[in-house]
Amino acid sequence: MLLQVAPFAFVLLWSSSFIAARIGLRHLTPLLFVAVRMVLAAAVLLGVMAVLRRPWHGLKGRWAHCAVSGVLTNSVLLMTAHAAMVHIGAAPIALIQTLNPLLTALLAWPLLGERLRLLQWLGLVLGAAGVVLIVGLAAARSPLELNGLLLAAAGTVGLCGGTLYFGRFCRGVPILEGTTVQLLAAAVACVAATALFEKPHADWTFATIAAVLWNAAAVSLGGMALYYLMLVCGTAARATANFYLVPGTAALLAWALLDERLSVLTVVGLVVSSVGCWMVGRREQHRSAL
Repeated sequence: MLLQVAPFAFVLLWSSSFIAARIGLRHLTPLLFVAVRMVLAAAVLLGVMAVLRRPWHGLKGRWAHCAVSGVLTNSVLLMTAHAAMVHIGAAPIALIQTLNPLLTALLAWPLLGERLRLLQWLGLVLGAAGVVLIVGLAAARSPLELNGLLLAAAGTVGLCGGTLYFGRFCRGVPILEGTTVQLLAAAVACVAATALFEKPHADWTFATIAAVLWNAAAVSLGGMALYYLMLVCGTAARATANFYLVPGTAALLAWALLDERLSVLTVVGLVVSSVGCWMVGRREQHRSAL
């Protein structure tokens, strides 16, 4: 039951993070926002581990591998996305992250031995086309937006690398123990980056606190736990295909809650990407490609 619900819950939680981030970034500098979020999430998981008295031996010497995966999938992705979101709306950043499924599928074949069927490859191409349609036109309109999108794209490469690294070295690691180490490593990396590259500023309004708590608890804990669960129980390509549904959900939430404009081209691109997600996510009947 959990595996059936996981993709939909992940999409909703991940999409909501863009809305909370846009609200929080009005009062917090971007790297500080991510650092506080990671520290809170890591502290909660450490507390859960202590209360449950869960042993660490399930990691079986893969502490470093979990740490690398955590920094790539959390720190690199989130810091670049939040820095870009200071100047760019939620929907374009979410669209950039849908390049993750295409990159992951392209590299999962030689690195993890995961093969896709012809229809799934077509879905990946279709999903990427939706991204190019919207991001390309948006970048042509504004150099500032282009720089932000390139920064977000660098973070997406980090997410792809972390996903593949997890699939190669961290499968079989217990979810709770593995996620705790990942978030601890991400918290350390984010605090260090904030100290090195930013002059932190915070205005702790009620909206700021609510945004940080939501992204720490619901997204970093709930959303990433679901993501790692899908990676453990399925292929990397099928898990990352859920990112194709995030931009549409995030755009609708941004339109409804933040009054961000939803253009016709955005809607077309979101529909194209969503169809691509459906094609990639169809249950595989054969492990080998046609």
